[in-house]
Amino acid sequence: MKWDLFFQLLVNGLIVGMLYGVVAMCFVLIYKSTQVVNFAQGEFLVLGAWVCLALVTQMQLPFFLAFIFTLIFMAIFGIVVQTVILRPLIGEPIISVIMVTIGLSIFMQSLMNWVFGNDAKRFPDVFGSSDVVSIMGLNVEVAYLLSLVLSVVIMAVFFWFFRFTRHGLAMRATAFDQQIAQSLGISVKQTFAMAWAISAMVSGVAGIVIGIVNSVSNSLAFVGIKVFPAVILGGLDSIVGAVVGGIIIGVLENLAEYADGQWLKIGNLYTIAPFYVLIIILMIKPYGLFGTKDIERI
Repeated sequence: MKWDLFFQLLVNGLIVGMLYGVVAMCFVLIYKSTQVVNFAQGEFLVLGAWVCLALVTQMQLPFFLAFIFTLIFMAIFGIVVQTVILRPLIGEPIISVIMVTIGLSIFMQSLMNWVFGNDAKRFPDVFGSSDVVSIMGLNVEVAYLLSLVLSVVIMAVFFWFFRFTRHGLAMRATAFDQQIAQSLGISVKQTFAMAWAISAMVSGVAGIVIGIVNSVSNSLAFVGIKVFPAVILGGLDSIVGAVVGGIIIGVLENLAEYADGQWLKIGNLYTIAPFYVLIIILMIKPYGLFGTKDIERI
C-alpha cells in the first residue's frame, strides 16, 4: 500500500472538498432564498474563470486587479440574471423555473464557446517561479493552498453575514417565509437579487482557482454537476451541510481514485463515485445529513 500517495490524495481531497463546499454554499444560498435550484451554477463558475483570464492576458491587468474586477462583473451578472430572467417567473410552477435555469446553462455554454473558444487555456505564472510547495513531505500546489485560504475566508464571511448583518437577517427571514418577510418591510426582490449576486461572485472565485490549477475551459462547468451530490448529501437547505458534503465528496473522489488505481482498475471511479453517493443518500436520507424534513399532510 503506497501510503505517501494515499496521504497526498487525502490532502488534495480535503482542499478540493473545501472548494466544493464553497460552490455548494452557492447552491444552498439561492435555494434557501428563492427556492430555485440553479442548474447553471457550473456555467457561472466557468464565466468567472474566463473573464479573469481575459483581463489578465488580453487587458494585461495584474492578477489582483483582474480578480477584483471579475468579482464586480460577476455580482452585476448575477443581479441581471435574477432581475431579467427569473424575477418574471415568481409564482410560476417550480418545474418552469428549473427548465429556465437549464436553458440558461445551455445558452451560457454556447455563448462562451463563441466568445472564448473551445480550447483550454492556462493562466500565466500567477504566484512566481514555484507553483508547488512541500508541506511535511507532501507536494501541494500554491493554487490549492490559495483555494483553502479563500474557502475558509468565504465560509467565515458567510457566517458573519448571516449572523450579524441586517441584510443577512433579511435573507434568513426571506428563506423562512417570503410572505411574512414582506409583511415586515423586507424587500423580497432585493433579497433575491442579493442572493444571486453573492452566489455569482463566489462561483467566480471558485472558477478562477480551479482554472489556475487545471487551465480554463468550458468543461469546468462539470464541477457544478459534481457539486450537486455534495449539496444533496449535506442537505439542500443547509449551509453547514453544504460545507460538510463538499468535504466528504472531495475526499471520497480522491480515495476512489486511489482505490481504482491500486486495486479496482475500473478507470473512471473518480468521476462516478460522487453520483453513487447521491443515489445512496436519496435512498436512505432524502433530506441529506443536515436538511430540514418537510412534514406534509396527504
